[in-house]
Amino acid sequence: MKNIISTIGCVALLASAVALTGCDSLLDQTSSSEVPASEFWKTEEDATYALMGAYQHVRGLFDRDYYFDGHGELLRVRSQGVLSTSPGNIVRGGAYSNGNYYPDPMWGYGKTFDAYYEMAYGGVNRTNYVIENVQRMLSEAATEESRKNLEAIIGEARLLRGMTYFRLICMWGDVPYFDRVINDNSEVQHISRTPIAQVKDSILADFTYAFNTLPDKASEEGRASKPAALAFRGKMKLYWASWKKNGWPELEGFQANETEAREYFASAAEDFAHVIDDYGLDLFRGGAPGECGEPGDGTTLPNYYYMFIPSTGNPGGAEGEFVFYFTHGGPGTSQGESLMRDFGGRTVGNSQNWVYPEYVLADRYQSTITGDYCEPLVQMNPSTNPDARTTENSAVNPQSYANRDYRMKATILWDYEKIMGISSEGTESGMAVYIYKKNGSTEVVDGVEYPTYRVDGEPIGGYVFRKFLRNYGGAKRDEGDMYWPVIRLADVFLMYAEADNEVNGPQPKAIELVNRVRYRAGLPALAGDKTASRDAFFAAIEQERAVELVGEGQRSFDLRRWRTIEKAFGVTGPGYAGYYCTDTYGGRKQQWYVNPTARDIQRAYIFAIPQSERDRNPYMSQNTPWL
Repeated sequence: MKNIISTIGCVALLASAVALTGCDSLLDQTSSSEVPASEFWKTEEDATYALMGAYQHVRGLFDRDYYFDGHGELLRVRSQGVLSTSPGNIVRGGAYSNGNYYPDPMWGYGKTFDAYYEMAYGGVNRTNYVIENVQRMLSEAATEESRKNLEAIIGEARLLRGMTYFRLICMWGDVPYFDRVINDNSEVQHISRTPIAQVKDSILADFTYAFNTLPDKASEEGRASKPAALAFRGKMKLYWASWKKNGWPELEGFQANETEAREYFASAAEDFAHVIDDYGLDLFRGGAPGECGEPGDGTTLPNYYYMFIPSTGNPGGAEGEFVFYFTHGGPGTSQGESLMRDFGGRTVGNSQNWVYPEYVLADRYQSTITGDYCEPLVQMNPSTNPDARTTENSAVNPQSYANRDYRMKATILWDYEKIMGISSEGTESGMAVYIYKKNGSTEVVDGVEYPTYRVDGEPIGGYVFRKFLRNYGGAKRDEGDMYWPVIRLADVFLMYAEADNEVNGPQPKAIELVNRVRYRAGLPALAGDKTASRDAFFAAIEQERAVELVGEGQRSFDLRRWRTIEKAFGVTGPGYAGYYCTDTYGGRKQQWYVNPTARDIQRAYIFAIPQSERDRNPYMSQNTPWL
């Protein structure tokens, strides 16, 4: 698939026969006509070629999901200007362009995702185009084997369609649903929003069809399989159960239902259990933790780190745990990913630090000795406190980070952590040392002089990311061939534990799966008090999801379905003095949720239907908090 996508690039594959205008608005979904459909759709190769174009388009709706983590409290997306006054918009990245990724709806997040909405419907139209045409080919299939292969292609297209609609309802609730190709504006200019329950049923039907037709193991890297379909079906059920349990009052007409929630939690757990038990899947490198170097060591890194760099982390055999992922072509293909550009600083490929860890993330990493939270780090400014670098538990003392969750070492850089530098041309430039506020100077460490890590913009919390940054040369910042994980097996473990816990409380299998995730992090098994009740075990699961999946685009969606945004930011309602983002020095960097109204908080839980769509279509209603 990587090779096929690289060949297709970003053009409208095979023009007419395959691609509709994916980037245009819902009311402007026209097709081109350079190659007559009568000359295409003849062979399985034609159908596969068209399917690859659908993969390419839908990939652009998921492979920068880390921006969505900016709506949570653990990661911050850098803005276009002065951090305290400018909205956190991204001006590139296709579907993600101009979306606001600051966590506070008072700054407008929720109403700036026109590009995402439009490209999502472009993806729906592309997948429908594949489905319709391959269905016609089925009637002419010469052999049973050919028919089976064509049904599998439809299954892949329906999986992609289901994924896209799943994302749409997570953001907007009720959305227009259509399962046919839209060729002209007049076909949809009077379409109204479909109730979310009906869309959910259609999504589950797509995932079920995919499960029934896909192979146990994908035929090529980056293509879907039965466990992927099951994982997505389970996730849809988990989200539906969460909404039914916790309510979604911002979505007009939506009603919580405890009985329905329990049914969906149980069904989700069943799907996840099959993914875990039936297909021989395993965690990366068997779930072994690997070695974790001492603070300051930039060469001895745990297995969790190696899962997220292309040379070792790409799926394949016993090395992989990505249940579903999108491929990228790497250098020379025009299909490279930009993970290094977004997660890294100037020292690493002249990158731009579009995302930073928040200060509060560091305290989420537990002790490898006790298995519980460490004493909170103490913020100290070494410029005014000469003992700050040596004071016990100081946030700027490198030794304060010893004996912590291996994922910390693999995910972030704190003061005096080293990392391999990469030139703008993609060649190794030697080790650099990260020190907050020492940007692009030099520092002598243990008698050796190192260049200090150069950042682009000042880190919000005093940290920068190591996760997703390659520690070897060979590619520029936008030329990575990392496979973007949409669902990983560790995620499935944690989703299973959450769903089963909701129905049965803490059970041995769920506890074992959570402990396997912890073992890879160098942590001991959960203590008895962490599994003593449903609430205690959920808190342990929430903790693992926070640090296991940081930077993978899961956090903000979790906070919304759990109804815990106020808890994450300490919001008490009108009169709240605000949530401060601070750094390792104790400086206040940003402030959110200052004296929010009830409407502000409601807007944190649902997105606004793009006004451009409503202007074109008088039948398109708006979500209540945005009226």
